[in-house]
Amino acid sequence: MEQEYNYEALLTLLENRSYGELRRLLAEENEVDIADFIERVPRHLAVVAFRTLPKELGAEVFSNLPPDTQQLIIGAITDAELSEIVEELFVDDAVDMLEELPANVVKRVLKNAHPETRRRINQFLHYPENSAGSIMTAEFIDLRKSMTVREAIARIRRIAEDCEQIYTCYVIDDCRVLEGVITLKELLLARDDAVLETMMERDVITALTTEDREEAVQAIMKYDLLALPVVDHENRLVGIVTADDVMDVMEEEATEDFEKMAAMSPSERPYLKTGVFTLARKRIMWLLVLMVSGMVTGGILGRYEAAFAAMPLLVTFIPMLTDTGGNAGSQSSTLVIRGMAVGEIASADFLRVFWKELRVSLLVGAVLSAVNFIRLILTYPGNELIALTVACALFATVAMAKTIGGILPMVAKVLHADPAIMAAPLITTIVDAFSLVIYFSVAQSLLHF
Repeated sequence: MEQEYNYEALLTLLENRSYGELRRLLAEENEVDIADFIERVPRHLAVVAFRTLPKELGAEVFSNLPPDTQQLIIGAITDAELSEIVEELFVDDAVDMLEELPANVVKRVLKNAHPETRRRINQFLHYPENSAGSIMTAEFIDLRKSMTVREAIARIRRIAEDCEQIYTCYVIDDCRVLEGVITLKELLLARDDAVLETMMERDVITALTTEDREEAVQAIMKYDLLALPVVDHENRLVGIVTADDVMDVMEEEATEDFEKMAAMSPSERPYLKTGVFTLARKRIMWLLVLMVSGMVTGGILGRYEAAFAAMPLLVTFIPMLTDTGGNAGSQSSTLVIRGMAVGEIASADFLRVFWKELRVSLLVGAVLSAVNFIRLILTYPGNELIALTVACALFATVAMAKTIGGILPMVAKVLHADPAIMAAPLITTIVDAFSLVIYFSVAQSLLHF
């Protein structure tokens, strides 16, 4: 999709130092587009562009900038300007920023934060990495269960401006223990003198601060929540996970899984901003592992060298067998990995997945082997026994590949490894070795060489 703003026009104003006109035009743009503009301009102009922004817009734009640009701006602005930005940021955005910045920059940011803001940021930074506590925000609507509707609406009006979302309100007691939830719609439709304790929904879906963030995301998706309350081990409300947090986590997890499925070590930096040596380092280890494991295939071929000499025609079917087996295994592993990622498949479903993939593999294998048998009969008349050998080997290979592809990601999960590593490259390497053993074992049994 094309950019909605005119980059060249804005850049011309910036280069010509027409800051008043630039400020006016930027104020009309979305903060995401402004951040994109600042990121695209030459580095020596990025700070100048940021300084032209109205104060109330600056923090929103800052939260959408990548860490290296944030660091550049922090290094160029005054302590007073930095303090204003930190105070305007939502706590979760401030925490995300600090986690990516060098220690000396973090020290300066915290030094210029208000004591209460600094306390909340430090609290978030102490939560385990990739936990629900590390991605939650502390800006939400909390109401006492003893409040009337009139008092609740008055409080919402007073604090709503600083909250990320106000539709769902959280009802707590005097010790901040979460008692229930109530929506803004319910409050607006209720009598002014109604007490929240008599109206609230008590069955609340929550996440623990130490719970894995993926589980929190799955809960939001499963129950179609606008936000998920996060509580400590004493059920005290400490924050909420919102929709924008969910989208960030999903993007990060999907990127990490794609990289692992492509046999690469995950990288947190964008492709164009990652150095050549870093990219090579993240790829070489898995390529070495796959290369060494691929030597097993060569060893198997060497073991059956006599079969090649006796029947050279057998060699021509090896690529078809290994490719079909690898593709079949990748299909199963991809579906199972996806099912585990979205919470459709759990480790307890191991036997169900095994039984289903086995039946699927038998059906698919039967069709493929039948088609191949007919093709070989027509292509190589008089070699019916070879055609039968290839068809039987193909049937067994597909059955084996799909079964292995379906269960290996689940085995990885049980062993506390990432199921994504059991994707196409590794599955293909494993299946190649097994398919060759199957092929030549069937050939020896049927052709007697």
